[in-house]
Amino acid sequence: MTKYPKTLDEYVEEIKLGKRRFENAFQSVSRMVLEGDDAIEKVTVNGKVTYDFKTFRSGKKHIIGMYDEVNSLVSYVKEAAEGGSAREMAFVLVGEPGNGKTFFVEYLCNLYREFLSREENRKFTFKFKIPQDLKGYGMIKDIESQTFEDPMLLLMNIFSTQQENKAFLSKLGFSDKKIEEVFENHRPLGACSDFILKDLLEFTNGDLKKLKELIDVVPVPISETMGTVTGKYPAKDKITSSAVDLLGEESIQRLLHITNPGNPYRFDVRRGALARVAGGGIHFSDEIFRNKKDLVQVYLGVIQNRTIEIDGFKWPIDTLIIATSNSSVFNKFLQEDEEAPIVDRCRICYVGHNTNYKLQQDLTRYAVGTKVKTTLAKKKLHEDPNLNYAASVSVVLSRLPHSDKLTPIEMMKLAAGDTAGEKSIKTLAEEIGRLNYEPDVTKRFGQKGIGQRNLGRAIQKMMETAETNEGQCMYAEDFFKAGEQVILDYVPDQVDREKYLKDLKIAKGLYRERIMTEIFNAYMDEPHAIKKDVLNYVNMIIGIDAENLGPDKIWKYRDRQTNELKSIKIDEKFIDSVEERLGLKTREQKNTFRTSVRKIYGQKLSTDPNYDFMDNLELVRAVTDVRLKSDVAGAGSLVGALANRTNEENQQLYDRMVNTMLKKLNYCKTCAEKTIEYFCTQEDDN
Repeated sequence: MTKYPKTLDEYVEEIKLGKRRFENAFQSVSRMVLEGDDAIEKVTVNGKVTYDFKTFRSGKKHIIGMYDEVNSLVSYVKEAAEGGSAREMAFVLVGEPGNGKTFFVEYLCNLYREFLSREENRKFTFKFKIPQDLKGYGMIKDIESQTFEDPMLLLMNIFSTQQENKAFLSKLGFSDKKIEEVFENHRPLGACSDFILKDLLEFTNGDLKKLKELIDVVPVPISETMGTVTGKYPAKDKITSSAVDLLGEESIQRLLHITNPGNPYRFDVRRGALARVAGGGIHFSDEIFRNKKDLVQVYLGVIQNRTIEIDGFKWPIDTLIIATSNSSVFNKFLQEDEEAPIVDRCRICYVGHNTNYKLQQDLTRYAVGTKVKTTLAKKKLHEDPNLNYAASVSVVLSRLPHSDKLTPIEMMKLAAGDTAGEKSIKTLAEEIGRLNYEPDVTKRFGQKGIGQRNLGRAIQKMMETAETNEGQCMYAEDFFKAGEQVILDYVPDQVDREKYLKDLKIAKGLYRERIMTEIFNAYMDEPHAIKKDVLNYVNMIIGIDAENLGPDKIWKYRDRQTNELKSIKIDEKFIDSVEERLGLKTREQKNTFRTSVRKIYGQKLSTDPNYDFMDNLELVRAVTDVRLKSDVAGAGSLVGALANRTNEENQQLYDRMVNTMLKKLNYCKTCAEKTIEYFCTQEDDN
């Protein structure tokens, strides 16, 4: 069992030796995020270099994306920890519903509780033992600091002047440097602690040895449900909300014991949410601007002065205040000029939706869930291997604003770090820069779109259908029907609704292209058949101009993925067929395209040896078409063979492909047959 300090002398000794830390909430959170040599790494997001913090990427269900938001929070906390103006502000996340604001704050609070649970980071407070001879307290025997003040604060406020208190710490063995360090976090004691301390000093006639015997050091409880260290205050309606929930109130039970009307301990400040996090904790105000005006005014005083104030009594607090707000509610609040002071005391961080479809696949996994799904009849429910991709591109496309320079697919690919033909990441960065100058925040990049909650609703709608339950499979194409229904039901704005429906149609076209690749892989009885052919094309156009290329057109090269020496025969007919499918007619067009592919090859493979060019959808589509044509006389012939299974040969082909899909491509019988059926239709054929 861990041995905690129980007396002031034991605690002071541990502070002197560096075993315990006396620091404020901002310093604790900053240390939690930044400690360790590998805490920070550089990443490139939308063409800009930014920082990523590993603290936020740990655990089963961690934060995904949100690079700008995490950077803003860390910068805010760091500046406050260094004594900047941020320590007199609240950090407010503003954005659309379902974009991860609340999850972000709750994840931070969970991290902080785990951080403080570690032995070396535990926070402590003090408890007064009330002597029986001390009048005015009735049957009350113990009184703990109501705002979980650190025992060091008690030692720094025993005497009436700072000089005397510093001299006292010096006698206890603190160096001048250490004294200056701890006094940077000096604040007055809360009203009741100060009152009781003076009572005890008078009772002991100023004998500090006797005073110390009346004070115990106790660890601060860390509890999510009790709201200690981290606490959440959700906005309530105008009838049930009260400042009492934040600040506390007079306790009738204590009034039965306390005879002195001037004793502030008659107020139970722990009845309010703020006191429970006042000793270096995090206060989370959910939907802060939905609170009625008088409560928002209470927040103004708390944020600016960092004190709980009741009837003229004050309890200074040490708290990181984080809040969230819906965009529409925040905009209404801004229109009320008399409310400007509260906004002036907030560090506003506009939270956008995730716009990286690759990262979105992890978020979609959160929405689908990690546990094994079952039908209503309790039978195991299979998940189509294309479902995550279909859902992810659908919601991400809805979050991308209109651009004259980039198509939605180009913007989506560039935002995920993929290639987009001749369009560069610089173009995307310029567009984001332009959009971010929009006064209307909702027109900025990623600020509007289908959120995580609506994504969850679409998946729920899929799972409740008879088709899903009867087929025992969450078939990917069904997501588009469910998504369409959610857009019609839950998106009130007509312009937004029309845009999202168009985006859904584009996403279905991308799904169609993915199915073409999957079907060819199944036909070739090889999970990565198309990938190999795409890389063959890339290697051929690199080797076609090689100096060591002999008359047999065999080119030897070193595979960057396996580091093995391989050889490939340059098939110019295959190269020309692919480039014709890409619409490249002239020699100049072909050379320009080949140069761009070689450039990508040099840039991408130098940093990622596993890069496979499968993000180049146009190239993948062209290779798929060529291979289908050369192997089965075109996609039309394969469609005909799969659709018309009246002869034995076609039936054998169908059975073999289904078998490959079941055993090698993670399909079940339902989604394999439905995928082939979808391939055989002309629907969404781009």
